[in-house]
Amino acid sequence: MKKSVLLLLATSILWSSGGLLIKLVDLNPVAVAGYRALISIFFLSLFVNKSAFKFSWNKAFGAISYASMTILFVMATKTTTAASAILLQYTSPIYIAIFGGLLLKEKTSLRDWVVIFFIFSGMILFFLDEFGSINLIGNLFGVLSGVAMAFNTIFMRREKDADPLQNVFWGSILTVIITSPFMIVNVPGKESWIGLALLGIFQLGLSYLLYSIAIKNIPALQSTLICLIEPLFNPVWVYLTIGETPGTLSIIGGVIILIFVALSSIKTIRVDNLVMQPLHKQQ
Repeated sequence: MKKSVLLLLATSILWSSGGLLIKLVDLNPVAVAGYRALISIFFLSLFVNKSAFKFSWNKAFGAISYASMTILFVMATKTTTAASAILLQYTSPIYIAIFGGLLLKEKTSLRDWVVIFFIFSGMILFFLDEFGSINLIGNLFGVLSGVAMAFNTIFMRREKDADPLQNVFWGSILTVIITSPFMIVNVPGKESWIGLALLGIFQLGLSYLLYSIAIKNIPALQSTLICLIEPLFNPVWVYLTIGETPGTLSIIGGVIILIFVALSSIKTIRVDNLVMQPLHKQQ
């Protein structure tokens, strides 16, 4: 369990570079998503066991949710602040709590629902802050990327007894197929290729390699909560580099989201420890 937690923390640090690198790549957002996925395919092909591929609906829906998540997140990051994009994506625990019980048989407690209420309240503040501006569209992309992230996590978790990395690999291929028209007419320059390479190899490729190992041992909701280090660092890198800051209500909403999801994370880990202690005593 501890190894998996460390892998998730490393994953979230790699993920947190996404906001900055996406902002620095001067390219159409859909094309960015496509080229980033294309590069990650070459990296992931070194580790995924393609010969062992067997079709399953988990892989199919997992690939669709992964492609949707990565495309929507890039679009959100390009059309609103990096802080808004990442924090709205991390409303995914709401949807994991709603659908996780049905698809994973991992129950959600009353305390989790209280947390979800406050997360939703924080999300509303983002829309109040950006209402009537172009950022509102970016915030909508952010919310949708959170829905896609939840299903991506759920379907990777459902593959815990197989190879969750295959969901990412085939999802990356689907991403390239969807975005290929934009990639053809938006060819990156030399400087953009550097950012895209970092995004494809480290921010997506290596991060999901680590995540696919960790998700086998940690429930879907808990894995998302542990990765909260990503929305903490993501806007920091952007602020320190290009000075981008979200609005006041967005900051308040983000703080509300982080506080209550962090409290839920602490509670989840404590419950897991209480469950494991009797098992150790029995042994």
